[in-house]
Amino acid sequence: MYLINIFDENIEPSHLSQLELHGSILEVLQRVSSDSEPSTSARSDGILMNLLGGVLQAKDDKARREMKILISRLLREDSVDDDNRFDVSKDTLYHLCHRCFSALVLCLSEVIGTDGSKRDRGVLMAEIAREADNLQWIVDILIEKRMANDFVKLWADQRELAELHSKIPTMYRHEISRITAQVCIAIGRGNILVPKESRFLLLSTWLEALYEDFGWMRRAYKSVDKKLVEDGLSRTILTLSLRQQQIILLNWFDRYLNKGDDCPNIQRAFEVWWRRAFIRQYTDVEDGSQLQITVCSYPN
Repeated sequence: MYLINIFDENIEPSHLSQLELHGSILEVLQRVSSDSEPSTSARSDGILMNLLGGVLQAKDDKARREMKILISRLLREDSVDDDNRFDVSKDTLYHLCHRCFSALVLCLSEVIGTDGSKRDRGVLMAEIAREADNLQWIVDILIEKRMANDFVKLWADQRELAELHSKIPTMYRHEISRITAQVCIAIGRGNILVPKESRFLLLSTWLEALYEDFGWMRRAYKSVDKKLVEDGLSRTILTLSLRQQQIILLNWFDRYLNKGDDCPNIQRAFEVWWRRAFIRQYTDVEDGSQLQITVCSYPN
C-alpha cells in the first residue's frame, strides 16, 4: 500500500498511476496533478481577467479600494519571480482600458444630455470619478509592468472623449485629467518610452484639459503632488523638438499670467527652453526649425 502526502508540492504524476483509486479519493488527488490542467499563463490570465473586471464593476467603494491595493500588491510581489509567474497579459490590461474608455464616453455623453427626465447629475458625477479612478489603476499596473508605451498613443487618440470633456463643467471631469498627469509623470521619469510624435500628440489632445482642471485637481485630492505633476509635465515638454517646446511654452506663459496657481507652474521648462533657444543658440536641426537669433551691437 502506498502512502502519499497530498500536500506535498513535489508529488509526481507517475506516483498517482500506481494507486487504485475510487470515487471521491480520485477527485481529491486530481487537485495535485497538473497533467490535465491548461497552461499556467493561460489559467492565470483568465483568473486575473475576472478579478480585475470584478473590481472595476464593484458597487462598494471601500471594498473596491481594498481589492485594488491587494491585487496590485500581489502582482508586484509575483513579478519578482520570473520563473514562476502568475501574471496578467498586456492584451487583458488594454482590453480593460478600452472598457473604461467606453464607460467614460457614455457617462460624459449623459452629462451633456441630462435634463429633468434623465439620471441625476450627482450620480453621473460619481460614475465618472469611479471610471477615471479605474483607468488610473489599470495604467498604474501597465506602468509598473513596463507595458504602458502603447497607452500614450491610445490616450492621445481619445479625441471623442477629449471633445466631450471640454463640454462639461470642471467639477464633473477633473478626475480624467489625472490620467494625463499620471502619464506625464511616468514619461518624465523614463518609465514610459515613446516617440516624440506620440508625446506631442498626447499634449495636443489633453494639455488644455489638464490646464483647465489643475486647480480642481489640487483642491479635490490631497494625494495630488503639485510639484510632481509640474516636474513630470516639464520633463515631457522638454523631450520635444525646440519648435514644439516653443509653441507649448509660449501658450503656457499667457495662460499662467491669467490663471496663476490654478495653472501648473512649469517655469523650469520655460527657463530651459529659453536658454536652449536664445542663450546657447540651440538649433533644432532634426525637425528643421527656423528659429534663429540675431545678435547686434548698439552704439553707445
